[in-house]
Amino acid sequence: MYIPNSFRGPQDQAAVVAFMQRYSFATLVTAAAGPPTATHLPFTVRHSAAGEVVLTAHLARANAQWRELTAGPALVIFSEPHAYVSPRHYEQAQNVPTWNYIAVHAYGPVQLLEAEADKRRVLEDLIEATEPDYLPQWQGLPAGYQQRMLGAIVAFELTVKDLQAKYKLSQNRTAQEQQNLAAALAQSPDNLTRQLAGYLPAAH
Repeated sequence: MYIPNSFRGPQDQAAVVAFMQRYSFATLVTAAAGPPTATHLPFTVRHSAAGEVVLTAHLARANAQWRELTAGPALVIFSEPHAYVSPRHYEQAQNVPTWNYIAVHAYGPVQLLEAEADKRRVLEDLIEATEPDYLPQWQGLPAGYQQRMLGAIVAFELTVKDLQAKYKLSQNRTAQEQQNLAAALAQSPDNLTRQLAGYLPAAH
């Protein structure tokens, strides 16, 4: 990913991981042969016992992309929030509109998790992260139904070997312009735009 020096993300990996956990619906990209293939998936993001960042998710078995997962490194893109930036927030008239956003690219090898116990763990980790109250309902479903659901998915984990974070948040603008923009975004009726405002330098 192209990242100018002024837009490099936090050096603290924990902050980047926290961002990935907050905006965990991401895009899985593989390119084993021919055009790249992409699938949009919810991921669970955690640290392994060895301190590596590990992403887990599952695909429908009917989605042929799972056959490409072990052919080489895969890419997962986390890309919320973002917002249009009007030049009216700048101090000089000779300026043009732009777009502010945060994007994290995670690259690494993928391991398929084919054992039923591993697939169950991947699903239950996702439930714990999104709706813990549903877990007893899932665990109480008939065993045959659970097995059919587990048989219809392919679970996997990606161990991150290269983590790139781009925080394009008007860091190259004056302090006054950053304050103008942060105030404007914070007042937006759009929820994601307001969330982005909290990441701007002027908000800290």
